[in-house]
Amino acid sequence: MKKIILTGGGTAGHVTPNLALIPSLKERNYDIHYIGSYQGIERKLIEGAGIAYIGISSGKFRRYFDLKNFSDPFRVIKGYREALKFIKKYKPDVVFSKGGFVAVPVVLAAKHCKVPVIIHESDMTPGLANKLCIPSAVHVCCNFPETLSYLPKNKAVLTGSPIRKELLEGDRLKGINYTHLSENRPIILIIGGSLGSVTVNNAVREILPKLLKNFQIIHICGKGNLDESLIDTEGYVQYEYVDAPLKHLFAAADLMISRAGANAICEILALRKPNILIPLSAAASRGDQILNAKSFARQGFSCLLEEENLTGDSLLQAVTETYKNRKNYISNMEQSEQHNAIDAIVEMIESISQK
Repeated sequence: MKKIILTGGGTAGHVTPNLALIPSLKERNYDIHYIGSYQGIERKLIEGAGIAYIGISSGKFRRYFDLKNFSDPFRVIKGYREALKFIKKYKPDVVFSKGGFVAVPVVLAAKHCKVPVIIHESDMTPGLANKLCIPSAVHVCCNFPETLSYLPKNKAVLTGSPIRKELLEGDRLKGINYTHLSENRPIILIIGGSLGSVTVNNAVREILPKLLKNFQIIHICGKGNLDESLIDTEGYVQYEYVDAPLKHLFAAADLMISRAGANAICEILALRKPNILIPLSAAASRGDQILNAKSFARQGFSCLLEEENLTGDSLLQAVTETYKNRKNYISNMEQSEQHNAIDAIVEMIESISQK
């Protein structure tokens, strides 16, 4: 039986693409183990999927002063030794890394053991962890055509992001029944990221009466962000978080408003949903969401509304124009080559494993 180690962690975005690959890897009879941090978010997600999990020590490489910068290198060294010990024992055919700092010692240990490594970079420009890992990889997969210029030419492959197949299996009617909305009026689905976005939430609620003249709203606003005064508003439903029924809400949506995290926008692309992207500002991030959103706007997949320009009026205008031009957005997304990432990556893994 072929053996593979998956790794990546720190945020759900470093785990969900790995989860998307697992069914296809199982179909091809891979024995799968996952290496992550002792108690990171990846542990719960991976063990919940029934995959063997190995926890290692993990540190973080910070670009700013922090006392942990003095202790974390020792955690990384410990993690490297733990990963090395397991890889020598398990003898995998290949390692697939989705990034995050826990992946660094795993990738370096794999290189030491001469195990080929495939890396996936979600954002437009590689993050620090992946920059450290790229020299040890045989292939580096990416989501955006622009990313190819930041990667070694002999390693870079444009694949898009692996999307969980169940997200594509939603039922519009089930989504409508879940929300108790009407089948006869278009629906806007608003997602502000796993923690929600106060900025986006406020802009939506500022123009809610105007939006509800033509649309119904499904608003996933994040933990602690429900507005009790709006609970009985006709045509408007709000949730802190949605898990299993999310695929049905995707299916019910005619238009989406979202942050511009790489996994989120790749899901929107796979679902072919006309969308407005409101990326995190450069002041609140390293600017990767802005680059992601600009790429999707250039490719004709999305309407870009930068947070600095976000007001109730600008959002209402973006909604009106995007819905009016929805067929153009759908057509552009249908022509994209970045929608079959699972098959492309699994074939790459197969090719390396056979060697």
